[in-house]
Amino acid sequence: MLSHEETMALIARAQQGDENAATVLLTENAPLLKSIIKRYLGKHIEYDDLYQIASIGLLKSIKNFSYEHNVKFSTYAVPMILGEIKRYMRDDGYLKVSRSIKSLSSKITRYVDEQVKESGETPTVEQIAQQFGIEPTEVVFALDATRLPVSLYETANDKDGKQTELIEHLPTDEDKKMLDRVILKDMLDQLSPREKKIVVLRYFRDMTQGEIARKLGVSQVQVSRLESKILKKLKDLYNEQ
Repeated sequence: MLSHEETMALIARAQQGDENAATVLLTENAPLLKSIIKRYLGKHIEYDDLYQIASIGLLKSIKNFSYEHNVKFSTYAVPMILGEIKRYMRDDGYLKVSRSIKSLSSKITRYVDEQVKESGETPTVEQIAQQFGIEPTEVVFALDATRLPVSLYETANDKDGKQTELIEHLPTDEDKKMLDRVILKDMLDQLSPREKKIVVLRYFRDMTQGEIARKLGVSQVQVSRLESKILKKLKDLYNEQ
């Protein structure tokens, strides 16, 4: 696992055109890419395709990363990788909206606009359904199915004047959970094997301090002191993120 300093040095070299540095970063971050794409398997997208798309997201992260972001590279890269995968899924995967749904949504939108101009009132879902001879649920589906990609993937100017998609700036709850997992894993990797074992036993296997003490062959008082030191260490590491 690369240290923060090694990662920064490789990013600097990659940004200057060093392809070997970029290759090393891709190789060393393979576990991160695999952990991200794992959640998208079984959605009619080949593993190799997902890995390639995730790698493109990582390369974009390398290209755009700056010390000014004031975060660890992995924390910065995850939303970029997720955004790349979601763009692929929107354009070529299961999130793609059919032409018939898009056409119906467009007709409904025009109808609503016309009604608002004529009467000053927005027609209800039931009125729209009656107008087009469809079920109210179809109206809602057509509007929602097309609204989500548009709102998430519209472009906007960032603080540097570059055009980026909104999804890169508006992480979903799942993205936040993914970030939390990445940050947690990174922090745990910086603990000693003994410290990590105590954290796993205490917070992931719900063992008491007494049970941990017996397992490690130490006193409960020692475990209590170690746990306090570990929690302080984790808090300091988190504040550095």
